[in-house]
Amino acid sequence: MNPSLDTPSQDTVDQNTAEVARQVRDKIAAQFGRSLHIRTLDTGSCAVCEQEIRLLSAPHYDLHRLGFFFTPAPRHADLLLVTGPMIRAFDGAARKTYEAMPGPKVVVATGACALGGVYPADPFVHGNVGEILPVDVWIPGCPPSPLALLQGLGVAVGRLAEKTPGLTFIAGQDIPGGAG
Repeated sequence: MNPSLDTPSQDTVDQNTAEVARQVRDKIAAQFGRSLHIRTLDTGSCAVCEQEIRLLSAPHYDLHRLGFFFTPAPRHADLLLVTGPMIRAFDGAARKTYEAMPGPKVVVATGACALGGVYPADPFVHGNVGEILPVDVWIPGCPPSPLALLQGLGVAVGRLAEKTPGLTFIAGQDIPGGAG
């Protein structure tokens, strides 16, 4: 068996990564004309999803060139990236974090635990993030790969744009039906 026929070359992988990056960057720039800020929220995970999320800031993926930045403050976040099975002890903190975010906002459930695929609901765990927070995008995987995370973030940008039809955040552009 010839491995070059079974697996994509590194050049192909790099081209695919570059294409995904270009699409996400163009989508953000077209809708918002500014960067989007992500607040991560661990609701009882094993931390493997967080390691994959951290890889997005590494030079190979370079999330910042796409216009995404991590923020420690929910008041500055556009997107809530949630990992873990949503333990019941974290209900209040998760709701407070979500409520502190300005609108429009998007919630992304990340990893098998957050989707309810690892821990069933019991007296200690809700089973999935959707039981407590309104989830807009679900990213499967244990853990999800950085490319899956990038694709999910791209979908999240689209969902955020759907929540703001006709609204632009780009300075100098008229708002349809507004005082622009």
